[in-house]
Parts: sequence; C-alpha cells; structure tokens
Amino acid sequence: MHRSEDEILAQANGAVSAAYGGSPRANSFIARRMRKNVHEIDLVIPLPFDDAVEHVVRVLEGTGQRIEPPHAEPEDPGQTIRVLTGGGIWDMNPVVVTAQVTETRKDVSGVHLRAAAKEGAIRQRAGEKTAKRLASWLVT
Repeated sequence: MHRSEDEILAQANGAVSAAYGGSPRANSFIARRMRKNVHEIDLVIPLPFDDAVEHVVRVLEGTGQRIEPPHAEPEDPGQTIRVLTGGGIWDMNPVVVTAQVTETRKDVSGVHLRAAAKEGAIRQRAGEKTAKRLASWLVT
C-alpha cells in the first residue's frame, strides 16, 4: 500500500497528539487541512550508484523510521528511499523525507531530496530545515 505524504503526515500528527493526551482523530483531521511546507534539493554525490544508495539509506535511517516509498514508475532508473523523521521545535513535527538516487556517471550519483511537513499557526519550516540539514549530511 502506497500512502501519500499527506496521509502519512496526518497519521503521524495524530500519533504525536495521542502521545500527549490529545485526540489522534481530531489532530489527524486537522492535519489533513493544514498547509504543507515542502523543500526539494538536488545533490551530486561522488560515489558509484550502489555506494550512494547505501550512503543515503544509512543517513536517512539514522534520522528516522524507514517507510514504504512512493510507487516508482517502471522506467524509473533510480532507487527511492523514504523515512518519517522529526523536525521543528524539539523534533516534534513529523517530516516525510523522500530521496531518489540515480546514477549520473560511472562514479557519480545524483540525489533528489524532498522533505515535507505540515505547518500549523506557528511557521516552523520543518520541511525546509530538515531537507537542508539532511542534504548537508549527505554531501559530507
């Protein structure tokens, strides 16, 4: 089953609410209607494709829980990795991070990184900040 970013974020926001005594259904309902902060970054990593995939998996799994990636197209030449992690204040805002790794040359790979989080009344830009943080970790 391939869930959309919005579905994953709504469920994750509901779980956070339940952990602190709130109503998971109410927060999930509200989260579905909140605006989304999305940030995308394209990176070049000086590693062969298989090594780049291992590197991306290691970095992303080190920050959160791996989840089912979105459905890949049959002609898609890359590898997709997706995690649910935290961002914002105290890492309490759920963020879905999706990385698409592709081979660009023999010893160089490309990574398209996308991070998405729901925004409440206080704009935290959790998607943007998470994407930038993970991008810096991937290129070092």
